[in-house]
Amino acid sequence: MSLRLEALEIVGPGGALFRPLSLEVARGTVVTVMGPSGVGKSTLLDAIGGHLAHGFRARGRVVLNGRDVTGIAPERRRIGLMFQDALLFPHLSVGDNLAFGLPPSVRGRAARAARVDQALEDAGLAGFGDRDPASLSGGQRARAALMRTLLAAPDALLLDEPFSKLDAGLRDELRSFTRSHVETARIPALLVTHDPEDAAAMGGGVVQLGA
Repeated sequence: MSLRLEALEIVGPGGALFRPLSLEVARGTVVTVMGPSGVGKSTLLDAIGGHLAHGFRARGRVVLNGRDVTGIAPERRRIGLMFQDALLFPHLSVGDNLAFGLPPSVRGRAARAARVDQALEDAGLAGFGDRDPASLSGGQRARAALMRTLLAAPDALLLDEPFSKLDAGLRDELRSFTRSHVETARIPALLVTHDPEDAAAMGGGVVQLGA
């Protein structure tokens, strides 16, 4: 598995946001994209995932596992996305939040429950399935959100500054957690961040996004 960008650029009302970007992310690897504020890092992830806002368009190609996904609907790209905020559904328990990420191919109540229980254990949240998401710490919410994304079995993962709102200790914990789970899932991941320490912790190389 690999995620490849071929001369990808985003054009908005004021013209191109940055120079055409070409890169390849191997499976099990997290590549970091850095650049000045406002250059279009988050918009780049929107383009890869197929969620560009009105008024923006992409040029170039997004190729995932040898398949050109540039022109297909977001839900058919099989690309997961994790944001700055954990965005757990407040009306669902922690376990039901994770179950929401399960693909339809996991059939049967017992099979789905077993998959969720394993994910909770992997996230260090065994026994937390019935908890209210509001009762979790920031680090726990972030781990639960990442596991929900991975339960959907994406072919690639996009990380939009997911560590920026955590304190220093939790950032270190979640960086390590994220990197290890990307390696275990053997999927390519692309991280955008302002923090050089994020890039150093991910270990997959850095790409500078410039105008």
